[in-house]
Amino acid sequence: MSHRERRAGDARQGPLLSQYLDTSLLVSAFTREAATGRVQSWLGRQEARDLVISDWVVTEFSSALSVKLRMKHLNLEQRANAMALFTGPKERSLTVVAVKREHFMAAARFAEDHGLGLRAGDALHISVAADRGARICTLDKRLADAAAALGVDSLSK
Repeated sequence: MSHRERRAGDARQGPLLSQYLDTSLLVSAFTREAATGRVQSWLGRQEARDLVISDWVVTEFSSALSVKLRMKHLNLEQRANAMALFTGPKERSLTVVAVKREHFMAAARFAEDHGLGLRAGDALHISVAADRGARICTLDKRLADAAAALGVDSLSK
């Protein structure tokens, strides 16, 4: 199956209305990483109403903080603070999109192309962003490149 056949054909056409934030971007925004300042600055310039995440991002965010805790990159208090900082905007201003069966099925099709190097979770991010007609915003260059190859607009911070 070619890239063209796997493209996110159900992605909305027309002007870009929203920006889908992947987990790498949000983890950097709410913990101390090399890109934290740059990501926070970029997020501060965005309209909150245009920012979208999925239920999958919520799951991955929690998991990523647990990994940082186990690796001793965060302590319990820092993990709790990061979760609280994330939860506030998530509940007040971010649009949270439910992940549907159709998203999983499209993600499976995207993951079939081993040349893209997609992990399952990243394929799911692309699927949700495509369905929303959103640009996927990420720190993961491989994810951004795969999204572009599949016809989904991407921005790698």
